[in-house]
Amino acid sequence: MRHETQAGRVALVTGASRGIGRAIAAKLGAEGFGVAVNCASNVEAGQQTAKLVEDAGGRAVVIQADIGKAEDRQRLVQQTIDQLGPISLLVNNAGVAPKVRADLLETSEDSYDFVLDTNLKGPFFLTQMVARHMMAQPTRDAGEPRQAIVNVTSISAYAISVNRGEYCISKAGLSMMTQLFAARLAKEGIQVFEIRPGVIETDMTGPVKAKYDKLIFEDDLLPMPRWGQPDDIANAVVAIARCLLPYSTGQVLDVDGGFHLRRL
Repeated sequence: MRHETQAGRVALVTGASRGIGRAIAAKLGAEGFGVAVNCASNVEAGQQTAKLVEDAGGRAVVIQADIGKAEDRQRLVQQTIDQLGPISLLVNNAGVAPKVRADLLETSEDSYDFVLDTNLKGPFFLTQMVARHMMAQPTRDAGEPRQAIVNVTSISAYAISVNRGEYCISKAGLSMMTQLFAARLAKEGIQVFEIRPGVIETDMTGPVKAKYDKLIFEDDLLPMPRWGQPDDIANAVVAIARCLLPYSTGQVLDVDGGFHLRRL
């Protein structure tokens, strides 16, 4: 069901060419959003996402940009505004894993920089830029949709993996970033949320599928014994996009099948 109150609003979704980002973009299209589909390199995949957005009833534009680079971030924001209009929702979803999983004592600076540039530095400065843009928009009347920023993190923000320490650090930093911007932007009418996915079935988890199949279905890893799906994350973004949490900011929305629960 399309919610007409969202028609004409614009969302910028980073890392939207596949997986979680693609699902988020498509769901926002169904809500009537214009969606800037950001991809780092795979423009063809981005175009496939854009078609899903348009088929769902939204508008879409594909913008190739590496959010780890300042000039690309500037171009990404400007092209979104020029082609779709003022941004009312930013979803910092883009993320990369280390190219090689290495023991903490063997982590290289190159790998650290590669992961942190995309997973933390890029979202920080993109959020800074978009927040300034949002604050410059005319004041909305009471009851109109609010502006929001959503950071997609991971259970790796607190569940450590010593063979991909740089990834864990990036997600923990993004979690703290959420709280910082939530506190700074609350009086500006901009909500900031963290969505924290658990074990989600995507290309990134494909290489370790057998491991997690065993953990989920045999070893009681999750209270809800199934893989998470990209749509599970997208549905949480939609709840925020619909302004269903008007008196909240800075919250962590765990979408993890209950992984975060401490059980004996």
